[in-house]
Amino acid sequence: MNEIAIPVTVLTVSFNAEATISRAIESVMEQTYSDIEYIIVDGASQDNTAMIARSYIEAFNSRAGRSMRVISEPDKGMYDALNKGARLAKGEIVGQINADDWYEPEAVETMAGLYERENYDLAWGSLNVITGKGCYIKHAKRGLFWSTSHWCHPAAFAKRETLLQYPYPLTNPHDDFDFATHLYVDGKKLIPFDKVIGNFTFGGMSTKKGLRDVKRRLNEIYGIHRKYGMSKLYYVYRLIFEAVKYILT
Repeated sequence: MNEIAIPVTVLTVSFNAEATISRAIESVMEQTYSDIEYIIVDGASQDNTAMIARSYIEAFNSRAGRSMRVISEPDKGMYDALNKGARLAKGEIVGQINADDWYEPEAVETMAGLYERENYDLAWGSLNVITGKGCYIKHAKRGLFWSTSHWCHPAAFAKRETLLQYPYPLTNPHDDFDFATHLYVDGKKLIPFDKVIGNFTFGGMSTKKGLRDVKRRLNEIYGIHRKYGMSKLYYVYRLIFEAVKYILT
């Protein structure tokens, strides 16, 4: 067991995720790190998601240093729920793992240790990305261009006070990238760490493959670059990235 003494909150946002929520919860429960507050923010699911989540509370809370709670009420979507979770969190740093995804066993310990060394505002690890065509690793890094091609939200941890200072704006399906970009242009401490800490299932709004979806996503993410005064050349960069993504997935 580790000797790091950083209190950590992990958030999972869910909505009608009864098929996958157990895997996400169990990945948090089996972490090698002990000081974990776990909050599931459910958007008033119409299936058994909240019931399944609550069935883990007793077992989770029985472990030393652990606490778990489940909130189920209507919200305005994923990022509204994450903002709510950040306000409720007691940890010094906050991780966010989606209901469809899951952590590697040393994820929290890895990111808490990195925080102890670096005192970051935002850090992210690498991801195993599971697609219909197989699996690949999305490596955490900072490239020449600031882009979602290097940003791994399900593997991200942020300082709680930073999340409160920079809440998700609730304007775009890519609010996570908006948040990270805001920190980037404001000169906050962003640390990529190339170690796989999570597993991401390829699907949902950010990964739809139709040409109309590609065009929508291109304009939305380019709009974030322009919102923060970044170069118009990002449109060309993003166009190339979306084309490659379309071919490979």
